[in-house]
Amino acid sequence: MGHARGFLEVRRVPAPERDPRERTADHGEIYGLLPEEELRPQGGRCMDCAIPFCHDGCPLGNLIPDWNDLVSRGRWREAIDQLHATNDFPELTGYICPAPCEDACVLEINDDPVMIKQIELSIVERAWEEGWIVPRPPGRRSGRSVAVVGSGPAGMAAAAQLNRRGHRVTIFERDEAAGGLNRFGVPDHKLEKWILDRRLAVMAEEGIELRCGVDVGGDLDPGELRERFDAVVLAVGARVPRALEIPGADLDGVHYAMDYLYDRNRAVAAGADGRARKGRAEISAAARRVVVIGAGDTSADCMSNAHREGAASVTQLDTYPVPAGDRPRELAGWPRTPKRLPTNYALEEGGERRSGVAVVALHADGDGRVDSVEGVETHPETRAPLDGTGFILPADMVLVAIGFTGPEPALLDGLGLERDGRGNVRAEQYATSAAGVFCAGDARIGQSLTVTAIDEGRRCARAVDRFLVANSR
Repeated sequence: MGHARGFLEVRRVPAPERDPRERTADHGEIYGLLPEEELRPQGGRCMDCAIPFCHDGCPLGNLIPDWNDLVSRGRWREAIDQLHATNDFPELTGYICPAPCEDACVLEINDDPVMIKQIELSIVERAWEEGWIVPRPPGRRSGRSVAVVGSGPAGMAAAAQLNRRGHRVTIFERDEAAGGLNRFGVPDHKLEKWILDRRLAVMAEEGIELRCGVDVGGDLDPGELRERFDAVVLAVGARVPRALEIPGADLDGVHYAMDYLYDRNRAVAAGADGRARKGRAEISAAARRVVVIGAGDTSADCMSNAHREGAASVTQLDTYPVPAGDRPRELAGWPRTPKRLPTNYALEEGGERRSGVAVVALHADGDGRVDSVEGVETHPETRAPLDGTGFILPADMVLVAIGFTGPEPALLDGLGLERDGRGNVRAEQYATSAAGVFCAGDARIGQSLTVTAIDEGRRCARAVDRFLVANSR
């Protein structure tokens, strides 16, 4: 690194962020980019560690010190090449990744970490602006074909890598547009959808065929894919929600978080460009007293959508205790990533989080619609209910955001695939129990991050490529 004292002489600055009172009035992006004159010194804070733990913190193993140094020197063209060497879609991770690399930064031991995420996003946005990201179709075709089922980050990454190796790739997506949860589960204010569309357009020009509105296992017999293609990659995610097993969970006004987010994202898209909403009834938080059960990213996204709809109130209920600290190293111990943070972007916009509580029942009004949540405080270590701490919280709408249990079974059953003990597809080295069928992403490992899904897709592509080469002799 060319700035040996950068981490001593330059302080980390906050990333540009729109005022919470302003941004809740629209669905525009929350965060901005630092100007180059401020960003280059931030890249110079990277301290030339003997062992860059940020590599280990990043599931993709991004070459973080390399592009930090290049940015600090103003060598942006080389920086995007280093970034693309390990990450097919740095705009996705730059916008929505929780940045475990920063938690693992050596500076985080006793100082503010390098602002890796902001630098990554600035590199890729500079590359788009300069026209450096262009279609690069393979020089020759292998004569082999691959069907990728699912267009989330794992499916997109697998498709991009397999196409680069010269195989003909077709992506099948059951929804009306590609992107998976990044399109329908992540709000526009965290990831505007034109960001997905511009990358998908490049992939299409590189020769990848995208077929939306095709439900493999429903409209299309999965056996047909095995007959038509030399290999099949399943990247269908883990979409089965974890059930709320308490009295009243089936009342009107109680919805799974992803149903709400899908509906709201479709509503925003329809307002912007008229995209069809598939005839679904609208799930709206407008003027309602909203309670969100769960405290992960999905819960925060539900809260932020409710703010933008004009909910009367928004309360988040978290079974875990209040985080005991303000910094990642205090919450998880360096270089690990904490599971809970003292706040999140949605709480900064309004609402309330109640920690250390468990929901025991939902109650209805005279029309069978939810009107209150019954809860109890829990022990901070065992999370057992504490006597005498019960409470009733008024609620017109309850959103359940307590995770997922695995992939939807219809497609897996149609292919006769083996599952592991958690209900995910059993796919050691990405190969399933069915010959020529591979699996990547959440369907294989359970729900995870976009950055992990991209890594899964890339690794799966290598396994598929080896299979195709071995079976083409």
